Amino acid sequence: MELKIVNINVEYNIILGQSHFIKTVEDIYETIVNTNPNAKFGIAFCEASGKSLIRYDGTDDETKKIAIDIAKRLRAGHSFIIVLKNIFPINILTPIKNIPEVVNIFCATQNPVDVVIAENDGKRGILGVIDGATNGEIETEEDIKERHDFLRKIGYKK
Repeated sequence: MELKIVNINVEYNIILGQSHFIKTVEDIYETIVNTNPNAKFGIAFCEASGKSLIRYDGTDDETKKIAIDIAKRLRAGHSFIIVLKNIFPINILTPIKNIPEVVNIFCATQNPVDVVIAENDGKRGILGVIDGATNGEIETEEDIKERHDFLRKIGYKK
């Protein structure tokens, strides 16, 4: 078995997950547009059998292209990537998790992510992700105020 790292570093939020069926792309598409009809996003899904194609869809050409590029680099069976342009993962994460064929969500982030891939006998899978920086500092009163202000600025708190 060989371990590899695939870096994902894009300017948009992403959701990286694992699913088990060819209808994943259509179900994710429908879930996102039913949750937020104006969402701009791209989806790519790596099949694990049959033609083993990268299936894709979305509402925005740029994010579709980015999702396809990430999927090409991952080439991990049954993995999917969603690239979000004008919507945060928190707005769609629970509905995505509730899609029957979705098995796992590895991350939902805008941070640079290292995806740990295992390859063995011509098969590839995601072992996990390394997401975000390390820090052991405790937030200060100023940090707390920044957090509170930011959440209100983006409309998540009143």
